[in-house]
Amino acid sequence: MNITEIAPGTEGSLAMIKLRKNLQRAFVVLGAAMAVSSAAAQDGEPPRLITNEAYIAELARSHKLAIDDPMTVFAYVLGSLPERVKVYPTENHYYFAFDLNGIRYAGNIKIDARLRAEGKVVFNYYQDRPAWLKDDEGTALILGPPQGVTVEKIDPLAYRVSYDKKSVVFALNDLSQVKPPAAALAPDDQFIGPIFDESGIRFFLVFNKKLKLFHYILDETVKPADIFVPATVGDGRILIGTRTGFALYRDRQRERKILIGVFQDNVSANNYLDGPFDQMPDNFIEGDSYRQAILAVEPRLKGQINRYGSLADDTRFVVAPYMEYRNPKELAIFDRCATSRLIPAERYAACFALPTEGRHDAKARPLAMQRRAQ
Repeated sequence: MNITEIAPGTEGSLAMIKLRKNLQRAFVVLGAAMAVSSAAAQDGEPPRLITNEAYIAELARSHKLAIDDPMTVFAYVLGSLPERVKVYPTENHYYFAFDLNGIRYAGNIKIDARLRAEGKVVFNYYQDRPAWLKDDEGTALILGPPQGVTVEKIDPLAYRVSYDKKSVVFALNDLSQVKPPAAALAPDDQFIGPIFDESGIRFFLVFNKKLKLFHYILDETVKPADIFVPATVGDGRILIGTRTGFALYRDRQRERKILIGVFQDNVSANNYLDGPFDQMPDNFIEGDSYRQAILAVEPRLKGQINRYGSLADDTRFVVAPYMEYRNPKELAIFDRCATSRLIPAERYAACFALPTEGRHDAKARPLAMQRRAQ
């Protein structure tokens, strides 16, 4: 089974559907023992030291695992976890990685918002190949009672997954009380939900009902897990994360920073820093709000998507209104749009969103500029 998504940047509307595994490339440098370590360090403790010695020692070990048997691999992954784990990303993926005889494998167990109510989880794993090699198709399965896997809800945001003799409680990230400050929202903005990206950065997903566009606004109600520094373009309003490469625009009209770019190499590597498009706030979507926002942008999906923006085959509509940049100079287009006298004031917010269809590379143009040209 392949997990697919409706991806931006392709020709046609429903032809936007692009095969893409709902997996993430592991962005770790240690072997399995450290990749699935049982507990996070407490605040105030020194950082954990990561050494090349440990990495090489893990690679040098001879391991035995029937990698072509998905249930054996699932038993290994589940059995390697402690009795309770925390799932940080808001689309409920629990990511893992391990090295097997010199080959890195990665994947995730997804406590899917829809499938968990049916007593099922999604299990994915694949060879974590470098960008210059063709992607491994990997294995993606929906596991439930027929495979001997059980999923039990023990709290509103906690599920016990059991297989064979091992049970693990997956505690989902409770962001139910997280809301954007009033100063971060424009009059026509609708808050869809909070996002915790696998990069460790939190956003607010916002839909502008008048302009029919999405924004990811940096959540600054907590200290961001990055340091954002001014880019070499513009007047200091374009900021880039020194760890993530996420590019933000410090709004001229409101107290907020809008995501305008992610580093293209991270998108190609499909790693933890490839952008928040695959971490929708599934646990916190109120009613039909997200589906209606998508239909406002893409009305031809009416009757085809559920409240999570998924089609019957688990294809998801991708919300990625940002650029995939290679050089910070490419981001200057957003500042030129925001300061242009040719852009009406009521279209200002459209300077920070790219269209669903069309280019998202260096030649991309914000919606405000595109619609002006039509």
